[in-house]
Amino acid sequence: MGSVKDEIVSRIKSLSDTEKIEIVDTILTQLDKPDPEIDRIWADEARKRWKAYKAGNLETVSYDKLMEKYRAR
Repeated sequence: MGSVKDEIVSRIKSLSDTEKIEIVDTILTQLDKPDPEIDRIWADEARKRWKAYKAGNLETVSYDKLMEKYRAR
């Protein structure tokens, strides 16, 4: 007797690509629940970085210099 997962996988194989994408989107939406604690931590970090930047305590790099690093690869 097959598992529910095996049955679902079997049925998915018969779907069109568009239908598969819709299912993936539904699954990802279910998994990607907002976490207020993580949002708070990131907001705190952003404030700290902005404050350090405004105070001149943060080393910055120009966009062009940053892109040179990745174009060289």
